[in-house]
Amino acid sequence: MAIVRPFKAVRPKPELAVKICELPYDVVSTAEARDVALKNPYSFFRVSKPEIEFPDTTNPYLPEVYNKARENFLKMLVKGWLIQDSKPSFYIYRLISGNHIQSGIAALASCEDYINNIIKKHELTQPEKEEDRMMHIDTLNAQTGTVFLVYNPVAAIDEFAQKITATQPSIDFTASDGVRHSSWVISDDEQIKFLGTEFSKLDSIYIADGHHRAAAGVRVYKKRQGAGQSGGLLSVLFAKHQVKILPYNRVLKDLNGNDKASLFKKLSEVSIIKKTNNPVPDRKGVFCLYIDREWYRAEFKEDILKLGEAVDRLDASLIQRYVLEPILGITNPRTDKRIQYIGGVKGTEELERLVNEGMAICAFSMFPTTVDELTAVSDSGKIMPPKSTWFEPKLRDAMFCHLI
Repeated sequence: MAIVRPFKAVRPKPELAVKICELPYDVVSTAEARDVALKNPYSFFRVSKPEIEFPDTTNPYLPEVYNKARENFLKMLVKGWLIQDSKPSFYIYRLISGNHIQSGIAALASCEDYINNIIKKHELTQPEKEEDRMMHIDTLNAQTGTVFLVYNPVAAIDEFAQKITATQPSIDFTASDGVRHSSWVISDDEQIKFLGTEFSKLDSIYIADGHHRAAAGVRVYKKRQGAGQSGGLLSVLFAKHQVKILPYNRVLKDLNGNDKASLFKKLSEVSIIKKTNNPVPDRKGVFCLYIDREWYRAEFKEDILKLGEAVDRLDASLIQRYVLEPILGITNPRTDKRIQYIGGVKGTEELERLVNEGMAICAFSMFPTTVDELTAVSDSGKIMPPKSTWFEPKLRDAMFCHLI
């Protein structure tokens, strides 16, 4: 039984939301965030990436950096840029990007559900990143970034959300990247009870994105022994059929001692490879390779596609097991500096640019992981390869904050 609870969200003053709300802290560099904040005094990057307030040489994990985040957060509250709601509520958060629309429920998920694996994971966390977010939450006494959760569709919740989103939103803005962000407050007692009951019927919910934020929130909960509101995880829950996953592409800095001929010879042992004009894989089990300003389509052989469990059949697993490790020497895809991961939102043009400008020797255009694959791996208790999913559009930090 999944537990979700209403909460008194801290939210941006509606007319300032477009200036305050920012992309998640972990999808922009310090330099990019600093550039945005220099032009915008309201930018939430001053809270989510406080190192931008310090010289480039500053260690971002120093106590004074986290204290600066708290100082900036409190300043936004005092100035009325951020306002806490007076009553615990649920919220609907809708994102529109082009023709894609997704509407989720902003709520507090349960740290105990995370501990008891009702909230299921598919990714390992990196200790230093988890520690960073734990320090951020603990210093601010607040969760300022949401955990992106998905659940198996519930028709009653879908119908409820459709009715609410047909009304006037409390916050509504279009960000600089063209994504429209809107939210509605659900404060009616009967509606709150309805949503809590419907979610309680679910046996599992799944982390789509935000493993480090979730793990950090649970660590603070344990450290504080459940005091205050630390037992809740700031989350937005989406029915899994609504969300969109883009490919997470790969570029390599060298060929591990191979030349192009030997690379293709080895690739032909595990795949059928031929030149193509289409840089985007047309189906699962296919990847595209860019090298020497030309694209090639590679289809894994049929016997390979039938092997193993759900996690073994992921395209990210196949390319790691049969290409990146044995041919290109990428034994640890989490730490090897010879591989770089490029979110699919940048398109294959970015892959071509990196190779053409000499910053990479070749690039791999991937077929995106599906949400069903993600939940199947999570249900099996397995871990997906790093950089298997790129969710788009991104939830904006500061749409909702949770004081613990």
